[in-house]
Amino acid sequence: MSRLLRQIRLVAASCALLGFAAPSQGQSAWTIQPSASSEEAGFQGYLQLLAARARSEGVRESTIQAMTSGLTFNPKVIALDRSQPGASSTSTKVPAFAPYRRKHVDAARIAGGRTMYARVAGSAAAVERRYGVPAPILIAIWGHETNYGSYMGDFDLARSLATLAYEGRRRDLFTDEFIALLKIADRGVPRSRMTGSWAGAFGNPQFLPSIYLRLAVDGDGDGDADIWNSRADTLASIANYFRDAGWRTGQPWGVPARVPDSFDRSGVTARLVAPECPRVHARHARWHTIGEWRARGVVPLAPIANDVMASLIEPDGPGQTAYLLTGNYRVILDYNCSNYYALSVGLLADEIAR
Repeated sequence: MSRLLRQIRLVAASCALLGFAAPSQGQSAWTIQPSASSEEAGFQGYLQLLAARARSEGVRESTIQAMTSGLTFNPKVIALDRSQPGASSTSTKVPAFAPYRRKHVDAARIAGGRTMYARVAGSAAAVERRYGVPAPILIAIWGHETNYGSYMGDFDLARSLATLAYEGRRRDLFTDEFIALLKIADRGVPRSRMTGSWAGAFGNPQFLPSIYLRLAVDGDGDGDADIWNSRADTLASIANYFRDAGWRTGQPWGVPARVPDSFDRSGVTARLVAPECPRVHARHARWHTIGEWRARGVVPLAPIANDVMASLIEPDGPGQTAYLLTGNYRVILDYNCSNYYALSVGLLADEIAR
């Protein structure tokens, strides 16, 4: 789901709402929780605050009423949010990459990507020329997010985002996304399209509302950025995201590499802590040119220029497949800050391009 891991900050809400505050870390497990009726009453009160915010930002009253009428609190969304991997775990154990790769870069997804590539060849080529991002990368993102549009989620976006905003742990984020959703509706996007993931992402590329407003584009010339039904708009919007995030034309995301048994890893360990997704970036070695990696005995197993800067990752540890990652890999991480996601996108793109 687009940019969620990078955008969603695990920050507790700082304010009480209509007599109820988001539980603090210090509260005991036996704290009495609001009843369903009081929860719903609090939610309805918060909807009025959201409506007032939308009015203050210029959303039409008819849109506000159409998007908020009949909305109720959705406890399922909160349960899903709290059950996400890492939501409460302090474990530092990293699962193996190989099983993840087998699941996400499997024969069916590769075949589906190649089929889609053939279907969109004309528009994909035009998008690639305009934005400088290889079409197989765009299609691989699409394949990972929604299996090429076969499932885009069926949660009511307004209900989900309002619920997450009311719950309070990331109130600012989800309030902003709810208001952005209303602005999309105010542009004329029909209510029937407003479904997606429980966390508020939607369409073929699973954009959040704020990302849609900023980066979704019209790729087929009909005047509409339709990331639900238009393949050209979907590809162009993902490409626009990647260009905005700093994709470097003509450079691969990375290449597989062979690391010698005698390799001294202590000399390439990264010393700086990344401000975002530190556990993800902590697995990357320090930056060196490909030529410098070669001099250390690390051999790229695919063509790549010696002057390209790259970092090394060994997702399953020494003795297993390693990869030299370029700056474009960081762009994929910007979309979803997970090494396994980014590696799988790159590897799927390579297979689609064959």
